[in-house]
Amino acid sequence: MTFNSEQKGSAWVYGNNIDTDILAPGPYMKKPMAELAKHCFEAIDTDFAVQVKTGDVVVGGEAFGIGSSREQAAQALVELGVSTVIAKSFARIFYRNALNLGLPALVCNDADKISKGDQISVQPEQGVIINHSKNEQYKCEAIPPQLMEIVRAGGLMPFLQNKNNK
Repeated sequence: MTFNSEQKGSAWVYGNNIDTDILAPGPYMKKPMAELAKHCFEAIDTDFAVQVKTGDVVVGGEAFGIGSSREQAAQALVELGVSTVIAKSFARIFYRNALNLGLPALVCNDADKISKGDQISVQPEQGVIINHSKNEQYKCEAIPPQLMEIVRAGGLMPFLQNKNNK
């Protein structure tokens, strides 16, 4: 997905402690990414992988992405077209894996004010989320410029390749 300075989409809202096994279930880890992604969230939401649309946003509570350090957890979201992940807090490894794959991850104390299906816009560089459905705006931690360079490049590997080609 190409990164725009503002991401817009529908919210898919989940609670606290969403672990990497929910995002990338173990039985599918040896399958191609397209197959693994079809099972993203299936343990708690069988509709997610078939109904999520490119540009949609995943919203979690505390400790989003806890568990094993598998980068496939963030990669499955990218494969499905998720534009941004918002949570009250992230497991450190998931947070970095997401950014390294070009997926903005925003820490937002007001994440619990967002409801499933809300139409939201996200401005990760400014640290702003606009909830069009509720006519509200939430402040979150802006993603630092050096990390946004990685996101804009499409992830760490494309970023490094671009840097080495200069």
